[in-house]
Amino acid sequence: MDLIPSFSVDHTKIVPGIFTSRVDDVNGQLVTTYDIRLKRPNREPVIDAAAMHSLEHIIATFLRNDPEWKNELIYWGPMGCLTGFYIILKGNRTPQEIYDVLLAAFRSVEEAETVPGATAVNCGHYLMHNLAMAKWYAAEFTEYLAANKDNPAIYAYPQTERLVTDDGQQFYDS
Repeated sequence: MDLIPSFSVDHTKIVPGIFTSRVDDVNGQLVTTYDIRLKRPNREPVIDAAAMHSLEHIIATFLRNDPEWKNELIYWGPMGCLTGFYIILKGNRTPQEIYDVLLAAFRSVEEAETVPGATAVNCGHYLMHNLAMAKWYAAEFTEYLAANKDNPAIYAYPQTERLVTDDGQQFYDS
């Protein structure tokens, strides 16, 4: 069975950033999945689950209300490993082309006074939110993005090398 593209990324070398994870053709329409990585996998503590949930709500609300991006957005949600998010957009832009909207989205967290949709009627686990920690993670990430805007490493995945034997076994070498 083939590994999915996100598993071919060298997680021992990835840094926080904005990466193109995959581009798909869905009925003639290009759709791009981006990896928005806030933490270095396996080297930093992951994002607190309650803060991650709050980040998801606030940023999804921001993106779905942004006049330029709301019709381009298909999905915004957390990674299972709690080191970042996936955003799926119509089209195929470079990570640099979505930098400004993501920076603005994370800055909107810092300005949030409440978590949108954090009620029993609107959310499947409305008690699991932490706005204060969401603000802390958002501030950390926006500071990092601003300091590294011109650093190519925050836009390019480190790829693993696949060594394939004659009988088809795959080995990975970083």
